[in-house]
Amino acid sequence: MLNSNLKLNPKLFDKDVEMSATRSGYGTGLVELGEQDPNVVVLCADLTESTKSEEFSKKFPDRFFEVGVAEQNMAAIAAGLGISGKTAFISSYAAFSPGKNWETIRTTIIYNDSNVKIAGHHSGIMTGPDGATHQGTEDIASIRAWPNIKIFVPCDSIEAKKATIEAGKIKGPVYLRFTRDKSPVMTTEKTPFDLSKIQVHWTSAKPVVVIFGMGWLLYQALLAAKELESEGIEMLVANVSTIKPIDEKSIIELTQKTGAAVSLEDHQITGGLGGAIAEVLVRNKSVPMEFVGLQNTFGESGKPLELIKKYKMDKDAVIAAVKKVISRK
Repeated sequence: MLNSNLKLNPKLFDKDVEMSATRSGYGTGLVELGEQDPNVVVLCADLTESTKSEEFSKKFPDRFFEVGVAEQNMAAIAAGLGISGKTAFISSYAAFSPGKNWETIRTTIIYNDSNVKIAGHHSGIMTGPDGATHQGTEDIASIRAWPNIKIFVPCDSIEAKKATIEAGKIKGPVYLRFTRDKSPVMTTEKTPFDLSKIQVHWTSAKPVVVIFGMGWLLYQALLAAKELESEGIEMLVANVSTIKPIDEKSIIELTQKTGAAVSLEDHQITGGLGGAIAEVLVRNKSVPMEFVGLQNTFGESGKPLELIKKYKMDKDAVIAAVKKVISRK
């Protein structure tokens, strides 16, 4: 059942569930943060509208910098601003930032512990019709090894707004990951928000597996849990919004309680959420684990729901992974 303590969306499983893109939460959060802190500045690489930086640019034109199609330049400028008392947000597609400007971010922002927030939009195959070149599917793997950085992946637009505002209050580099299309709004404004903790969205009395979900695909995990409950299979569904530093204590507690785990992410299974969880388990006490995500392949152009079905990242794939991991216990 849904965890009532978290005050989640009561219409979560209704046909008319509210839909909103996580990038929209970023745009709303930027404006609120700009109103709170005059030192917040935003830079964009010719994608102001797509990254939802437009409202900030209109409200605070003297604090917005359009650098054009020059992601490396954007990162270097932001690095200077970040060590000069500003809180800088750089906005582009994840495939381009941190994709195209990876080394510049590493050397000028991360190494100098500059106060820059990297907003990677259009992440995962959720990017849909833009195709494989624009679908950032290995961004987390490419930056998770960096020292000094924090990595946040909100599950919906409300959590995205909260994460954006929270990122602005943190000193040092932060990576925020957002998606293109609308997805179900799972949380509410009243849902407790703590980026340091994994939240269990689905609970049961005698769970035999825990699903660790990341981002918009968490909804597929909840759909799977609801269906499996009708079959008598009890489980937990955990929302992992912070990939680094990951909540090791909760991972250990939840896996020891259930004895098995499944990870679910719109990302390559190598180096992403599943990899981060597996690293925690092998250093402590391992349990059988299955990984649901992109299996060493690029995506393609298509509708998001069709793509996650083809690449076995939807509700049915989660159900299959749950049954497989239970058989391995």
